[in-house]
Amino acid sequence: MASVASVLSKEQLLCPICLDVFNQPVSTPCGHNFCRGCIQRYWQTNNLPQCPMCKHKFYKRPDLKVNTFISEVASQFKEFGEKKCEDKTGCTGDVSCDVCIGKKVKALKSCLDCLASFCETHLEPHNVVGALKKHSLINPMMNMQDRVCKKHESLLDRFCNTDQMYVCRVCVTTDHKAHNTVRIEDESRDKRVQIGNINADLQEMIHNRLQKICEINQAVQLSKRNTERENEDSLQVFNKLLQVVQKGQAEVAEGIKAKQKQIESGASEIIIELEQEVHQLRHRTTDLEQLSHSEDDLYLLRSFPAFSTMPVMKDWSETYVESAEHVGTVRRAVRRAMCQLEETVKAEVKRLCETEFKRAQTWAVDVNLDPDTAHPKLVLSENKKQVYHGDQAASLPDNPARFYPCVSVLGKEGFSSGRIYYEVQVKGKTEWDIGVGLESVNRKGGNLLNPERGFWTLGMRKDGKYWALGSPPVCVPLVEMPQTVGVYVDLECGQVSFYNPDSRSHIYTFTGYTFSERLFPYFNPRRNHGRVNLAPLVILPAKI
Repeated sequence: MASVASVLSKEQLLCPICLDVFNQPVSTPCGHNFCRGCIQRYWQTNNLPQCPMCKHKFYKRPDLKVNTFISEVASQFKEFGEKKCEDKTGCTGDVSCDVCIGKKVKALKSCLDCLASFCETHLEPHNVVGALKKHSLINPMMNMQDRVCKKHESLLDRFCNTDQMYVCRVCVTTDHKAHNTVRIEDESRDKRVQIGNINADLQEMIHNRLQKICEINQAVQLSKRNTERENEDSLQVFNKLLQVVQKGQAEVAEGIKAKQKQIESGASEIIIELEQEVHQLRHRTTDLEQLSHSEDDLYLLRSFPAFSTMPVMKDWSETYVESAEHVGTVRRAVRRAMCQLEETVKAEVKRLCETEFKRAQTWAVDVNLDPDTAHPKLVLSENKKQVYHGDQAASLPDNPARFYPCVSVLGKEGFSSGRIYYEVQVKGKTEWDIGVGLESVNRKGGNLLNPERGFWTLGMRKDGKYWALGSPPVCVPLVEMPQTVGVYVDLECGQVSFYNPDSRSHIYTFTGYTFSERLFPYFNPRRNHGRVNLAPLVILPAKI
């Protein structure tokens, strides 16, 4: 019966990570198998317990046990492979002497002329016999018969470049007479040079990839540090806001408590006074009750005048205690707390915007206008940094890249990765559109700008309103009219933001997009409307 190792193929026993035969194979809960060391290193590197094959995520890192069945099969396969390798030509191992009978003795040299391998004893004739001394000896090699021409039974010592095959000296004079043949030593020397060149290229490729791994690891570490910093900054902000809220809440609670205490204190004083008067009145009623039951009529008549008048008491009809609703007090306290919170929020928003804007500026790029995309009525400056709408159309070829009838123009440089930032002066203009557009945007047709059509832009109209041109457009209320607009794009995060560089404030951000092709800066100075909107859009120098 065939062994398991002889039935299974090597591919069935390879670890998907190291691509070698399993070593201490373990099975994940999703049913895939890996070397124990490979899967542990994978989880340590990725810091995420998931299967490398199906990407199934685990709630926690599973406690993996060695799969004994697969381990035994892999062990049998290794043993079978090693035994099979011993029987093959070219496998590492001891070469036996071809002359020794019985117990095989390790060969010392192989002879290319005798086509046999010899131990130290049987090699002796090659060292003393004159004719044998001229034979070519090499390090021991198995299956020397493979070096003999099957047709002429002569040593294969030539290489035919024409037929790309090994030939003997007889072949050179017969079948390969007109072919380009060279000695095997010469061909081997050339191949060694090629091997050296290939190895040098491979070493360079290895170096480049190791360098790329280093760059990626550095980027991951930088991202980790940035994430930690952002978490700390956001925590500080929320803690500060939470302190303001907690302080306001404490003040409101203290105010309510003090008011209640005041009410209870006033009510207690009134109750004490009322209880004293009740005591006096009850004492009078007791005296009157006793007088009414007196059997001495003369005594009753003489005593009655003293009890006939009502005792002098305070008028309590206008006395009341304030209710415990505290509406005015609470609202005033909450209003004060909210005002303080609003001031804190504004200060933090301003600080965060300034920080965000400074980071965006670090990605400043140099932008130039592309005249091949400009509408015929657009006038570009000589340095390709300014553009406005003129009255006369220039005679230009109507190439597919040129905008028409939209009075638009793109930047010369496109961007497919990373981050970019540039600033455009809009001073003196009553209308404009600024942003970025995909390389594939339609250059012919209407001037409808939105992300669905490949544009992410901010615009101003003659009524003085600013619009984020989405679907639908979003009116952006601004406290002050920007004289310059900064455009920031993060292609990896799918974000396009607009800033007012003068106040270092944020205007609007498009988020959640995927840019599958190059992005180009987009400019539309809009029509000049009888020279009212003649001021140019000016690309300011990059502050790198």
